[in-house]
Amino acid sequence: MSEPKPPTPTPGDTYKGWLFKWTNYIKGYQRRWFVLSNGLLSYYRTQAEMGHTCRGTINLATANIAVEDSCNFVISNGGAQTYHLKASSEVERQRWITALELAKAKAVRMQAESDDSGDDCPAVPPTPGQGGGCRNSEIQSTLRTLNNKVEDLTTCNDLIVKHGSALQRSLSELEAIRVGGDMGEKIRQVTERATLFRITSNAMINACRDFLSLAQNHSKRWQKALQTERDQRIRLEETLEQLAKQHNHLERAFRGATVLPPSFSNPALASKGKDDDNEFFDAMEDPADYMTLKGIFLLFPQFDELSLASNPESPQPLELEPVRQRRTRIPDKPNYYLNLWSIMKNCIGKELSKIPMPVNFNEPLSMLQRLSEDLEYYELLDKAAKCQSSLEQMCYVAAFTVSSYSTTVHRTGKPFNPLLGETFELDRLSECGYRSLCEQVSHHPPAAAHHAVSEKGWTLRQEITLASKFRGKYLSIMPLGSIQCLFDKSNNHYSWKKVTTTVHNIIVGKLWIDQSGEIDVVNHRTGDRCHLKFAPYSYFSRDVPRKVTGVVTDKDGKAHYVLSGTWDEKMEFSRVMQSSKGENGTEGKQRTVYQTLKAKEIWKKNPLPEGAENMYYFSSLALTLNEPEEGVAPTDSRRRPDQRLMEDGRWDEANAEKQRLEEKQRTSRREREREAVKAATVTEDSINDSPLKSTHQDNHQALWFEKIDDPVSGETLHVYKGGYWEAKDQGNWDMCPDIF
Repeated sequence: MSEPKPPTPTPGDTYKGWLFKWTNYIKGYQRRWFVLSNGLLSYYRTQAEMGHTCRGTINLATANIAVEDSCNFVISNGGAQTYHLKASSEVERQRWITALELAKAKAVRMQAESDDSGDDCPAVPPTPGQGGGCRNSEIQSTLRTLNNKVEDLTTCNDLIVKHGSALQRSLSELEAIRVGGDMGEKIRQVTERATLFRITSNAMINACRDFLSLAQNHSKRWQKALQTERDQRIRLEETLEQLAKQHNHLERAFRGATVLPPSFSNPALASKGKDDDNEFFDAMEDPADYMTLKGIFLLFPQFDELSLASNPESPQPLELEPVRQRRTRIPDKPNYYLNLWSIMKNCIGKELSKIPMPVNFNEPLSMLQRLSEDLEYYELLDKAAKCQSSLEQMCYVAAFTVSSYSTTVHRTGKPFNPLLGETFELDRLSECGYRSLCEQVSHHPPAAAHHAVSEKGWTLRQEITLASKFRGKYLSIMPLGSIQCLFDKSNNHYSWKKVTTTVHNIIVGKLWIDQSGEIDVVNHRTGDRCHLKFAPYSYFSRDVPRKVTGVVTDKDGKAHYVLSGTWDEKMEFSRVMQSSKGENGTEGKQRTVYQTLKAKEIWKKNPLPEGAENMYYFSSLALTLNEPEEGVAPTDSRRRPDQRLMEDGRWDEANAEKQRLEEKQRTSRREREREAVKAATVTEDSINDSPLKSTHQDNHQALWFEKIDDPVSGETLHVYKGGYWEAKDQGNWDMCPDIF
């Protein structure tokens, strides 16, 4: 049975379909999936490859398109890129030719506009006042769009003339020939050319329809905007007329001193009291003028503020604390060469946390700051706190667990290992309604505790212990800690663990990151559960890369919601209406088929800031994490000198400072161990004078966290014990150790 042919879309801004591409003399033409979009023609082996592997791309702005025969055509950019392509029929070939010529014309126009953009100036100067520049920019953009559509019409017209001429020649030849053997061939040519003419005509009709639709829509908007401007102008003229009337009235009153309060005309009468004040209002000839004046103050509030400020008896306006403007850029990453293999060849099979790594592998953030980035999409927990249903709340909590991985997709840099006792605070109470605190509570094994609390009624706490192994080609990072989320209103208590992160192509090739494994999000109060599966990337898989699926079930195992999406882009959730058993899967397990309602988007990744590729691919939140801030603890990651030097691009100094800090930390640890030996020796001597056994535990105690056994989840973890924010308010950090 032949494979069903996919429907061919109509020519437009994006065009997709199968074509045969010449590869070599051994394999000949091979079937490939081609995508035409934004002036670029790209191809893939299969449609599934579109998410991760592009086999080649050619820019149509500089390309030549040539037709060889009824089904073959060639696209070349004059250099090394030349595609010999073959369609399944002449009609399909002409569809591609029409779409390619339209896309090329548009790409040439866009390139010309880009080259001339420095000379462009708006035809109409922006109107003064707020929003004038934006409105003018919108008009200019719309005019460019309409102009592009006109250019599309021109291109289609040229194609129609071309094919119409060919059709006319065939008709003339048909009239000239006599009935004979070549009649059938001529009729076939006329039919094919008529078909080509119809395809091009349809393309022009579509372009005309798009142009007409745009013109009609924007015409209505512009008419409405013009009418609004006219109405505003009329109201402004009426207001100015009333203002002029008030000005004349007040000027006459001032000259005649008929409406001034007695306290102004005679200081001796200033203590007469309320009746004299009433006389001021009674002296007005036209009460409507007074109301108009108050209307003027509503339109121009600065006049009202001035009058209030000049009256010492009036209440002063409250001073609102302005929202802090966070930074949106950091210094660009320098391009330092480093022989990676010379360092990594001696590290195979070792714990990454025990390897002295130069800052060249790092990004200018500590692991504590990376941990705080889990709050990038805190709004999901805000929405979860408002949910009445615990099962719906579970969907938002599950989406939050997935969203924490979205910031890692391009982040191949290693965060700084925090020093023991290092902290990081993230105070976003005024902007986002939450604040969080992290502390490095253990060095070997490295462990960090995190506590975040929101005014919206949720608390997040986690303790993350990392185990990492370098395997030569890839690096595996296994988080071993637990994460918990508590909601005040419902008393729902959730817990889950993180999946494994793998960094591929450590030695050769471009670094890329994958997340794989399974997560069980459990509501310990209700027994609800969400099982999330992060599918590992496979070159041979037909699934979308970075795919995540999940099912929300109640305590009885009944499915209520299905989640699907990717951990680097977005997640959707659907309500389950019915479930049934399906065929056996690849591992022999019977699959469950869910019938659901229409999926709704629950989370979508925020776009990266402009120039992120030069700033370690930091998100907008990550760019602000290492921003210097007054009042933080002396142990805060922002005060770490090697990290600050690296952010400033002074990597040699940062490496020297990093070695100093690590040696200082080792010295402090040896001192603690000596104190532990002394204390233990005294204890042993007082009991039976027996010698102490060899090894001793590090007696470090966390400053802001304490280790507890959580009775709800059964986990042992460090929980915030309080005191940090009170110490910050008092400006007293005497209890903090000197770690920098």
